[in-house]
Amino acid sequence: MTEQAKYALTLDDVRAHRNEILVLAEQHGVSNVRVFGSVARGEATPDSDVDLLVEQDWSRLSEWGGMGFIVALEDLLGRKVDVATIEELKPRIRQQALREAVSL
Repeated sequence: MTEQAKYALTLDDVRAHRNEILVLAEQHGVSNVRVFGSVARGEATPDSDVDLLVEQDWSRLSEWGGMGFIVALEDLLGRKVDVATIEELKPRIRQQALREAVSL
């Protein structure tokens, strides 16, 4: 991951890595990857992380758990990445995330 991002990451920037993200997702038992938060809203700053909403096949979790997926995404995108399932989000955040979520 880069020390300090010099520009705000856009949804198009994330989508440019769609194929790589989907391969990583498959390797880690993750599906239905969607972007939400500031990147999805077009409000990201150079300091913004990338928020992803996913479905997780818990029977296919890698030995590193979800961390392997997150580390691989951070290396790919050069940003901090937060990954959550719908069940992990608090109700207030869940509703907002579902409204904002956009597919890769």
